[in-house]
Amino acid sequence: MNNVKKVVKEYKGEIWTKAIKDAYNKIKKDVTVDGFRKGMVPFSMFVSKNGVEPLYNDAIDILLTTEYKKTLDEVEEMPVVQPTVDIKDINKDGISIEYTFISKPEVKLGEYKNLGIKKETAKVTAKEVDEEITKLQTKYAEIKVKEGGKVENGNTVIIDFEGFLDGKAFEGGKGENYPLEIGSNTFIPGFEEGLIGMSTGEEKDLNLKFPENYTEELKGKDVVFKVKVNIIKERVLPEINEDFFKDLGYDDVKDAEGLKAKVKEQIKTRKEAEIEDKYINDCLKLAVSKMTVEINPEIIDEEIHRIIDQVSQQLKMNGLTLEQYMQFTGMTHEDLHKQYEETATNRVKERFLLEEVAKEEKIEISDKDADAKAEEMAKNYGMTKEDLLKEFGGLDMVKYDMKMREAINIVKGE
Repeated sequence: MNNVKKVVKEYKGEIWTKAIKDAYNKIKKDVTVDGFRKGMVPFSMFVSKNGVEPLYNDAIDILLTTEYKKTLDEVEEMPVVQPTVDIKDINKDGISIEYTFISKPEVKLGEYKNLGIKKETAKVTAKEVDEEITKLQTKYAEIKVKEGGKVENGNTVIIDFEGFLDGKAFEGGKGENYPLEIGSNTFIPGFEEGLIGMSTGEEKDLNLKFPENYTEELKGKDVVFKVKVNIIKERVLPEINEDFFKDLGYDDVKDAEGLKAKVKEQIKTRKEAEIEDKYINDCLKLAVSKMTVEINPEIIDEEIHRIIDQVSQQLKMNGLTLEQYMQFTGMTHEDLHKQYEETATNRVKERFLLEEVAKEEKIEISDKDADAKAEEMAKNYGMTKEDLLKEFGGLDMVKYDMKMREAINIVKGE
């Protein structure tokens, strides 16, 4: 592909010799040779005993700290992925390095304006409003012991249970005073359903089968769970009154009709945001389909790794590592790579589209406008402008983001 540039550089003589000696100085404090104190072994003695080969890796790193940047500065087009370095030849006298730089591929825009996509209108039904109010009531419901009643869907039961396989209790199948919400699908299919209709103090045997996607020891096996219901609890929904409005933080709501109007507006706002996102995605997808670009696999791979890094950060926020997630789901690194390949490809294409639109439309963002935007963003996030710019990657990244948003507006027809 014509956006791939390979540059071979040879480093001989003093520059390579210095890198090797610097590599030795890096490890010198830990070097021991009979007849010398630790850390006092001369370079020549080390080489006579071990040769220079053990120093190559560190010497390459030291050399690249300066030479990589110099080579990058010689390349006309800025690389869009991390350049690669390949050692073609290496010995005590010199080293030959091949740098591979991949720049942005050529993008030929098709039609990207007046695409004819219609935006939906946000509509909210009375049923949706009632359902949302019920959700709010459920969130603030009081859990009370259900006296004299039977287990129903939505109740929370406190149970003792023990599972048996071929008449023997199996590991991990026992619990005492275990709280279980009926309908949460926490247990295997049939368990929660089997408790419906039971009374406090009642005992029952549940004949169930473990699903095929369970652990090796239990998958597909017929088992018996002996269950006793100790306590039945139910949610008591709060009344729709001033106390409820205060709990919700709706100081401007005075009655049930006011609550409905408030909730309806919230649902409408949420739907409008969803419709806007879908409209943008539809416009970008159509504009991308009309452009021509050949994308290097390396560019897609780097975007996939970027997505996986984002997933890893999200998992950490929930107390999980990427490795734990892969273990739970049975996925491999190759599976993850395949899972995000389409998303990564679409992201890259959309980015190239918007960059080309910005170039075609001559969109420019001034330092003044970018600085004002940074101030606004910092205020919204409760940060100082300096901290925001550090987090965002500097004022140039703010400019880039603003430029991309303007390009999106053009594709949308605004």
